[in-house]
Amino acid sequence: MADFQATPGRPGYEGSATIHHLFHHSDTSNQSSQSRLFQAGCKPASHNMTYTHSNMAVADEMKILGIILDRRLTFNSHATTVARACNYHIQAIRHIRQLLTTELALTLACTLILSRLDYCNAVLHGAPAGSIQKLQRVQNTAARVVLQVPRRSSA
Repeated sequence: MADFQATPGRPGYEGSATIHHLFHHSDTSNQSSQSRLFQAGCKPASHNMTYTHSNMAVADEMKILGIILDRRLTFNSHATTVARACNYHIQAIRHIRQLLTTELALTLACTLILSRLDYCNAVLHGAPAGSIQKLQRVQNTAARVVLQVPRRSSA
């Protein structure tokens, strides 16, 4: 089990001391078992780590400000989650598309779908092509639904 203790002179000591103070000198000390550590860029030595005398689980993924980060920073889980949510709204628009004007359908698509695709897309710079392609397919499908063209046509 990896052990990260607050040691003066060690990098990150100030943050360690703050977390130690938070866990051991406030009402959150009983919630330390619910806290999880996240380590990006490498595979952790174990599934649990001790940090400032508190045993915490290491998370495979972590959602921060609506972005799902995984250990390898591939954003695959994030792209899948966003695509799933957008496809739900595309299907809803497809069901009522005959009743909508093109302008209203475009407004709905921009509001419900494209806003989700655009949110924090700067973090996807350098992400694997597979993650980007999932989101590109969602955008192409939304364009087909709004313009009422067949599914097999180019977007």
